[in-house]
Amino acid sequence: MPITYANEVYSDGEVLALLRPYVAEWFKREYGVFTPPQRMSIPIIKRGLNVLISSPTGTGKTLAVFLALLDELYYLHEKGELEKQIYIVYVSPLRALNNDMRRNLLQPIEGISRVARELGYDVPELSVAVRTSDTTPYEKQKMTRNPPHILITTPESLAISLVAPKFREKLKTVRWIVIDEIHELCSSKRGVDLSLSVERLDNLTGGRLVRIGLSATIAPLEEVAKYLVGYNDNGEPRDCVIVDARFTKPHDIRVVCPVVDLVHASAEEINEAIYSTLTELIKKYRTTLVFTNTRSATERVVYKLRKIFESNGIVDADQVEAHHSSLSREIRLSVEEKLKEGKLRAVVSSTSLELGIDIGSIDLVILLSSPKSVSRLLQRVGRSGHRLHRVSLGRLVVVDRDDLVECTVLAKAAIERRIDRVKIPRNALDVLAQHIIAMSLEGKWKVSEAYKLVKRSYCYHNLSYEDFISVLRYLSGKYGELESMKVYAKIWFDEEEGVFGRKRRSKVRMIYYMNSGTIPDEAKIKVFTEDGRYIGELDEQFYQILTPGDIFVLGGRTYEYLYGYGSYAIVKPVKGVRPTVPSWFSEMLPLAYDSALLVGRFRRIVAEKILSESKSKVIEWLVREYNLEPHAAENIYQYFYEQLMFMDGIVPSDKSIVIELFEEGDKLNIIFHTLYGRRTNDALSRAYAYILSRMKVVSVRITVTDNWFMLTIPRIPLSKSDVER
Repeated sequence: MPITYANEVYSDGEVLALLRPYVAEWFKREYGVFTPPQRMSIPIIKRGLNVLISSPTGTGKTLAVFLALLDELYYLHEKGELEKQIYIVYVSPLRALNNDMRRNLLQPIEGISRVARELGYDVPELSVAVRTSDTTPYEKQKMTRNPPHILITTPESLAISLVAPKFREKLKTVRWIVIDEIHELCSSKRGVDLSLSVERLDNLTGGRLVRIGLSATIAPLEEVAKYLVGYNDNGEPRDCVIVDARFTKPHDIRVVCPVVDLVHASAEEINEAIYSTLTELIKKYRTTLVFTNTRSATERVVYKLRKIFESNGIVDADQVEAHHSSLSREIRLSVEEKLKEGKLRAVVSSTSLELGIDIGSIDLVILLSSPKSVSRLLQRVGRSGHRLHRVSLGRLVVVDRDDLVECTVLAKAAIERRIDRVKIPRNALDVLAQHIIAMSLEGKWKVSEAYKLVKRSYCYHNLSYEDFISVLRYLSGKYGELESMKVYAKIWFDEEEGVFGRKRRSKVRMIYYMNSGTIPDEAKIKVFTEDGRYIGELDEQFYQILTPGDIFVLGGRTYEYLYGYGSYAIVKPVKGVRPTVPSWFSEMLPLAYDSALLVGRFRRIVAEKILSESKSKVIEWLVREYNLEPHAAENIYQYFYEQLMFMDGIVPSDKSIVIELFEEGDKLNIIFHTLYGRRTNDALSRAYAYILSRMKVVSVRITVTDNWFMLTIPRIPLSKSDVER
């Protein structure tokens, strides 16, 4: 069986015996004992096998990998075989993680060297370098002349390194590739891009590349392992050993309902209660990390907390900071350093601190509103108690009734280890086109050999030969009509001979350097009123969903979108009108599909209990089974009870869709209560809007959330049969 699980149990003594004496001695002095993931993974890495290690933050998986690999480099030195060349490539999704990793690698290297000298051993000076878009041309030239033993990079920089004429030659000696935070990469096109880069690197090294993946809690592990290692030419997955240590760390996760009556409390009362809860929790613990789901929410929360602490003096307001991707690199690094040094009481973040950036010891993680997936909940809460035997403490502070339901379900699923399944994209032809251009820059390729290489990637294992050829034809300009749209040939392709290569005397290399990768440029759209008054900026992705007449919120005020041109949007202020699109849509986290199904199932089960059991029994069951505060359970009961009474015993669930119609002035709104998450609802809404527009020959406005989508049309007769159609 190519994919297997690590079942052998090793003692600390057995693992230490596998290491060089000075490496083992350094570890004993620094850490004393191994964690379970370390005991399981180090022997596998030492045997030269592909391995996927999945365990929570703070369990030492990264140290396990590099302890074993550094030991291998020292062993090569002892045999007189260590050269000044690249042996290890470490890939992570964030440049900030790379700078962290370099610091974290230099510490054990320096410590081991010191212990080795004490014990009378001669050890080499191992070198580590970072190569990203931040690396200066001088540093890159220096790296080419004097390559490091360990190269730290990102998926995008690795892809560019593979076509860099001189540096590419330095990658031929790579023996190990370590992919960190693989759970973050594999579910997106960045992961698809990386999978092809890894296969091309493997081809460059002569097929001897050993792959090591590091992941937080993720599922299904077998599919992620296949993504990591890819396939042999015979169609079988390559061998991989899975170290499943996802649940070795204890968690204390609870839902906090800030008011006694969420159903009838005003927005102001709920808002004040939320901040009262936050301040009490921050006051109670030494260091608290607060997660929101958007950058704008992060800024609002920090502003409000600072105001509160300035007025009551309980906590120094300067010890509360924000951390998100829109802040400058200098500010983010400053916040991270202050956290590590214990100088901050609270940091509020959107998603930028979810991954393994070293931020020291966190006592409590607060999630303000639902994290939208079980995996993200465990990832965020895992940032606290950053040691194996310390409990990871997490509190979900809810903001409304639907949020209470969602958080209740996710907290229960996290405790029960019901992790969302990751979906890995397949056969992305846009990413394939990039890599075919990159391969053409390497030299002349036989089509059969290139196709064979591409199919070794998990993401393209099922790619048809016809689709592969169609991409070659597109890139070689075989579809001549595209030239009128300024789409020109990037490669030459001789279909009869079955070869392709770089188009001579073209600027393809520069075009590739400037456009490779799958991270979209974050263009900003400037917003002006009709009379030329500047309002602010919108993300391009948000701007693209706007149609004339849409109402949105910017800077706390509502505006109607009129029209746009270039990078400008023209709007007019409106008052007392409900927004038709959510603010900051482009960065709002969507509810994961598996989690959405769990929420739908919960709604159905609670509704069935309300219809068949007494109120006290249902509330008692909610408190017992979901570890809820009594008033939180009461809120859920009351919310569902009112729905059932209004709807004659029907509620939306995983097994039922409720369609609601209501008139609003000259508009008719059709709401589909579909509990499948925003991604699914987005697709459904577009399909239904298309059908409705064809049926009634009207324009349809779409509004989408995790729990429903709404189609808005001019007020026209709509029969029950129309809805059923």
